[in-house]
Amino acid sequence: MYILEQLINGVCQGVIYALMAIGYSLIAGVTGLVTFTYGEVVMVGAFTSYYCFSLLGVSIIPAMLFGFVAAGILGIVIHKVCYERFLDSPKYISLICTIGMSMLIRNLAQIVFGTETKGMPKIFGNGFIELGLIRISYLQILILGVVIVLSLTLTFFFVKTKSGMALRSVSQDRKAAAFVGVNVRSTTLIGNSIGCGLGGIAGVLLALYYSNVSPIMGGTIGLKAFSSAVLGGLDNVAGAAGGGLLIGVCENLGIMFMSTGLRDVIAFTFLIIVLLVKPQGLFGRKGVIKL
Repeated sequence: MYILEQLINGVCQGVIYALMAIGYSLIAGVTGLVTFTYGEVVMVGAFTSYYCFSLLGVSIIPAMLFGFVAAGILGIVIHKVCYERFLDSPKYISLICTIGMSMLIRNLAQIVFGTETKGMPKIFGNGFIELGLIRISYLQILILGVVIVLSLTLTFFFVKTKSGMALRSVSQDRKAAAFVGVNVRSTTLIGNSIGCGLGGIAGVLLALYYSNVSPIMGGTIGLKAFSSAVLGGLDNVAGAAGGGLLIGVCENLGIMFMSTGLRDVIAFTFLIIVLLVKPQGLFGRKGVIKL
């Protein structure tokens, strides 16, 4: 029973990591770069939900919408500052810009939000349902449902919409996409904004799952998102989601035998082992944003 509960906890935590990894992989696919601002984007989404619940008293759906919009707007700012002027420049320039932007956002967050950790309201209380010997909380059901719906929506967006197909073409070959009439700058802007928006929703779910938010939470979260994306394959959206799910499950099963303080060590050790065997990630191949 305990193993099953930990497995369920791992799946719920893993699907949040999966959502973060999907957004990260989308950004990396359209910009061709890794980013160091993603953890702070997730943090902004988390704080947006905190103030939505605490000050506005809204429900979960409006809070996620606000989190998506706030993080998406931040994604536009990041794109304008860190990417737009340097798309044809050496990649290290944008990389350094994202490091500086990450530090700026983190310090501004500590000034605006305060340095202390804030507790999130329990919107579902301690409610749960029983399936035999297993108990699943309403919050866990919500998290699973939200991530599944978002994943299906994103799949439809990539496959059936003009903007989604433009994003896939830019991720495959930026110059070839430009030759066939795709506006590369606006497409990368849209991709970065959507990827950050997904990170914002992941921040909302993380805040609810852990019941607190902190302005310095972005550091570890950004590494988890990056690790999940790399584990599954940085150029593969579906693979990145699988990587996030695996890390979440490994963390929760690992703490059955080790101290909870070693949770992050378990995740990163698993990542290192996989990359030693398959450096491109479990599902990664050179190419395009893949579903």
